[in-house]
Amino acid sequence: MSAIANLITATFLTPEQIGPEPQSMLWLLPLVAAIAVTYKTTKLATFTAGMFIKEAALLFVSIVAFITIIILTLYALVWLITL
Repeated sequence: MSAIANLITATFLTPEQIGPEPQSMLWLLPLVAAIAVTYKTTKLATFTAGMFIKEAALLFVSIVAFITIIILTLYALVWLITL
């Protein structure tokens, strides 16, 4: 097996290291986008490009906003507990 094939194989066999810093939450955005697109693909009754993009973007923003609210609430709770 060549070195390039070994490198490609290794990227699928080793887990991605995600640290505890706040920038790690950016890994969540592609997952949320995939969930929003998949959900709206299966749930829209009439499928037009404009309506699909609008509905998927609205779902994406609402999921990210909800996650942000939860993060800030938990951060405030931890701050109050450790005060």
